[in-house]
Amino acid sequence: MTQLVLHGMRRATDRVQLLARGTGQVPDISSLVPAEFGGPATPEEQRHATISCIIPAYNEQSTISEVLTSLLGQTRLPDAIHVIINNTDDDTPEIARRFEGEHQRVVKGELFTTVVHVHDIGENPDKKVGALNFGYYVSRGYDYILGVDGDTTLDRRCLEWLEKEMVTDPRIGGLSAIYTFDKSRVKGAMATFLVAGQRAQFAGFNMDNLVRGRNMAVLGGQCSLFSVRALETVMYRNHQSAPWVRDSEVEDSKLSLQIKDAGFSTKISARARAFVGPMETLRALHGQQVKWNFGGIDLLWPGQRGDNKGQPLHPNLRLRWYENVSMLFNISTRMAFLLLLAAALSIDAFVFNPVWLIPPVVATLLNLRIVASMHDKSASDIFYALLLAPAELYMWIRMGHFVTAWVQFFARVEKDNWAAQADAERGRGSAYVMPAVCAAATFVVLIFAWSQQSVGIQSAILSIGWPVLYLVTVLQTLFMVKKLVRRQRGFTV
Repeated sequence: MTQLVLHGMRRATDRVQLLARGTGQVPDISSLVPAEFGGPATPEEQRHATISCIIPAYNEQSTISEVLTSLLGQTRLPDAIHVIINNTDDDTPEIARRFEGEHQRVVKGELFTTVVHVHDIGENPDKKVGALNFGYYVSRGYDYILGVDGDTTLDRRCLEWLEKEMVTDPRIGGLSAIYTFDKSRVKGAMATFLVAGQRAQFAGFNMDNLVRGRNMAVLGGQCSLFSVRALETVMYRNHQSAPWVRDSEVEDSKLSLQIKDAGFSTKISARARAFVGPMETLRALHGQQVKWNFGGIDLLWPGQRGDNKGQPLHPNLRLRWYENVSMLFNISTRMAFLLLLAAALSIDAFVFNPVWLIPPVVATLLNLRIVASMHDKSASDIFYALLLAPAELYMWIRMGHFVTAWVQFFARVEKDNWAAQADAERGRGSAYVMPAVCAAATFVVLIFAWSQQSVGIQSAILSIGWPVLYLVTVLQTLFMVKKLVRRQRGFTV
């Protein structure tokens, strides 16, 4: 009887065991099986895994050289590196072609060989998604695909650790590195502040995933290793011609959900690290974060596309729901406190209570614990957490991104957030000032409305508003205390 085999799907009798390159092989339980019962796997049933690296590059002339250098300096080189240049009008192609061709490196007596290919696909309407899918097509036949952004450099052992974790657990469909930011080249007070905030933001996000069984909701495109079998299973199940879809603001989040639905796990590595390109201006940070937030909302909200049935309750989206609800509480408590404080001061009804110092103290301790968990923490990270004001200011900036994304979503604004982010990184656009303008206008309107009320109504508002704020703040503080005392099981971010 002929067994039907789909492209990329295993037969039940397929016993090929993938092995990691580099140091000694991972022990396999089959090696203990006596010969009379089939014995260990034969050499024909074992082989080293093969890895193709794809780098979508859009105007990356300032970083592509460092990215390729970090890849060629890995303790486990990829078997092939494909730089896919798209919609680019700078010198990225010329710089990348300096690395084109075969490269060899000997690590601990083992020879590694890789070939760098540079593909300039010109104008591409699907942008990064199109480049990623092009990379998939030229990587067919490999066991794993390593996706790396054009501004992401890898720790020298990053790929070695990713491969070892993947081959030892075939259930993993995608494995993300631990992301952080290289602050050594950041210049200027504003850039230093924003990068410190992004480092703390990513550190908290990574730790949340690590302590939750290393389950990763989003396999970020910055540096993730994908099983080709998992990608092809996703394509077959969802009737797609390529793994990444073009109808999502966050193509990596969508693919992560599909990999999970296909029966594979999505994980974050416990050791592999990568340094991503930071946003060094408010304009660039706004463009990036609004795109991320809007894409996340698109996945959370039912009915946005025909293929997202049941998505709002998807296991991978629990952390996103938590983040959105948490941000809603952060906005509510901060706005309410400022408004109630201004209202109370206007009628000489404010009395300071030392209890109000407890939430900031707990927040500072939590920020310090996040910094303590960083693998490469520095004095600037410690001062960022200890002074409280920088972390609080960065939270207000994040709240502006959150509100902008939700307003754009509910207003059904047809906007290309990919293009908006690209323009913002080039120093174009002024959308980043709108959250501050809207917040100021809201305060002015509410203060004016307050001044038109009688003293009796003002007193009633304060008598209700303060107790409600007390209750919500107590609940928020308890959640912070829970995160403060939770076990981190030795993980560093």
